Amino acid sequence: MELRHLRYFVTVAEELNFSKAALKLYTAQPSLSQQIKDLEVDVGVQLLYRTKRKVELTEEGAVFLEQARLTLAQAEKAVMMARQVSYAKQQALRVGFVPVAEVKIFPHILPNFRFHHPDIRIDLSSLGNDEQIKALKKGELDVCFIRDRLQNDNDFTTEHVLRESLIFILPAHHPLAKFERIPLSALHQLDLVIAESSQSRVLHELILKFAKQHGIQFNLVEHADSLLANINGVAQGRGCSLVPDYVASLLPETCVTRPLEIDLPHLDLYLCYNSSSKSTLVQSFRDMLAKWERTVPDECITEH
Repeated sequence: MELRHLRYFVTVAEELNFSKAALKLYTAQPSLSQQIKDLEVDVGVQLLYRTKRKVELTEEGAVFLEQARLTLAQAEKAVMMARQVSYAKQQALRVGFVPVAEVKIFPHILPNFRFHHPDIRIDLSSLGNDEQIKALKKGELDVCFIRDRLQNDNDFTTEHVLRESLIFILPAHHPLAKFERIPLSALHQLDLVIAESSQSRVLHELILKFAKQHGIQFNLVEHADSLLANINGVAQGRGCSLVPDYVASLLPETCVTRPLEIDLPHLDLYLCYNSSSKSTLVQSFRDMLAKWERTVPDECITEH
């Protein structure tokens, strides 16, 4: 049984005439008669009395008619709701991001995007790197700003946006604050507040890799689950930390930064989106991002 069978039956039941019903349904009368017979076979009861002079509903047919109308109405409602959701998605740009995008990119991109698309809603979702990738693959995001490039996945395009160095932050009263450039030897067994792996996997792994490469054994006293927790841990004297350089503008007076005697590693930021996306909003957002990138110093951006 299909919805078309119900539509055919409802039309015949309302017209009580196969010829008129066939004209209304834009189908041939023999075909319509056969469809009704097939429906009665599926239901297992006779729904209509048919003679050469008239067509009438059986008692079973009257009950079936009421429910068929409800089923068709519910089907139409389902279609309408699905289309409304699709339309709402088309009228919104859903952007996932890690905090650096909120600080370094959005102030330059979003005002321009809103100016050119005043009727479009921008849905911003602050999510961890891996959470964004999952949401993107589920179709819950249109674009996302992530910390590492998607590998071996032709369904999604990843474009490099910017590169930033890590900085070393410490409490203003910390003994190492007296150094103009901190020697590596002073970092051994240093109390360190580190980004929680589940929230900032790429940063967490980068710090551990840096320590291993240079034979540094940090004392990991705290795993911060957010940028604010990371800063607070240092500000309250619980340890030092390695964070992206954009954090420098957010530090309270109780925190200071100091360079090390070697360069710290850098973090990359990527824009990722569905390769098959035909969205004009995604394309417009990418164009505005590319235009902004051309204004950023060369040391912050590498070629895509």
